[in-house]
Amino acid sequence: MAELWNWIERVFIDQFSLWIVLGFVAQFMFMMRFLIQWLASERAGRSVVPVAFWFFSVGGGFLLFIYAIHRQDPVFILGQGLGLFIYGRNLWLIFKEHRSALEKTD
Repeated sequence: MAELWNWIERVFIDQFSLWIVLGFVAQFMFMMRFLIQWLASERAGRSVVPVAFWFFSVGGGFLLFIYAIHRQDPVFILGQGLGLFIYGRNLWLIFKEHRSALEKTD
């Protein structure tokens, strides 16, 4: 049991820094996208991916990418880097669709 407590102390207390705070904020933002998607789907009674999902994806993904670079974790860096491209592309497609719809109403 003492070994477990020592591990918890090393991981959660000794390592505590502003980078760890950034990591937790980033992870929280990234998690919020699932909460938003779930609530939107429950409200609609079907699976829905609201635009806010993609904004939280970009925000959380970018902060996690910065955190991964700081941690020098190549798996995390590549994973978040690819994700940022995908999230950005989805926002661009949504923006293009809205712009096209506005032009048709003019």
